[in-house]
Amino acid sequence: MFTHDERAAAQRLIEWGLHEDVGNGDQTSLAVIPAEQQGAADFVARSPGVLAGLPAAQTVFAALDPRLRFDPLAQDGSHVQPRQILATVSGPLRALLAGERTALNFLQHLSGIATLTRRFVDAVAGLPCKLLDTRKTTPGWRLLEKYAVRCGGGHNHRLGLFDGVLIKDNHLAARKASLAEILRDARANAKPGIPLEVEVDTLEQLDQALPCGPDVVLLDNMTPEMMREAVRRRNAVAPQVLLEASGGVNLETVRAVAESGVDRVSVGALTHSAPALDIALDYHLP
Repeated sequence: MFTHDERAAAQRLIEWGLHEDVGNGDQTSLAVIPAEQQGAADFVARSPGVLAGLPAAQTVFAALDPRLRFDPLAQDGSHVQPRQILATVSGPLRALLAGERTALNFLQHLSGIATLTRRFVDAVAGLPCKLLDTRKTTPGWRLLEKYAVRCGGGHNHRLGLFDGVLIKDNHLAARKASLAEILRDARANAKPGIPLEVEVDTLEQLDQALPCGPDVVLLDNMTPEMMREAVRRRNAVAPQVLLEASGGVNLETVRAVAESGVDRVSVGALTHSAPALDIALDYHLP
């Protein structure tokens, strides 16, 4: 189920989505469907995957006509199979037809993210390594896309710039100071309770960062061999610091990355490259 913030985000997106798609009315249905006609339809999976977004689909129809009844028959986060009925919707046919595309857009997109995430999670099964998303999300969709990552078994990285300190190469380039000095400034000036993470792309930078006590060190675009050495150095100097691997990770490489001993792997592709899951809306007599 959506949190309060996710529900609010969905309502904003649905308002925009219906405005751009329905506008001042579905002219086709207004022209050929009698106002009193009732209808019913099933959301049906056409391919296997992981379901996410049913609360958004339900909200679409509620926004169009409160008389529409939405009955979920599966749960977000569950595996679905071809021809499986995921939910039914019934009521005034004009409203049902008007909401079809917007509801499917939410359901297909979020289920696609959940499905891709589950494939990554399955690829590292049995290893003590968490799979995380990134900020590479569709503008406006971040909360819902990160919800879909959780439905797929993944974990959320920081939501935005406001809930974590992540010192990256651009921050280092902007400061004429050592990595250690920048980390000391961050620790002294950051909001209390905010996690502190720093990105490094060499083992030498890692050696500079570890004694400063960041919460997380991000290993950027390192080879599995470099990651294993980074884990060895971390264990010897600051075992409490988490190591996160990122950069160019895909389904073929994620297992080797996780086997290096890092604690976390962050993958931008979970949200920016997930194909939509094939889901259809099949109509029938109510």
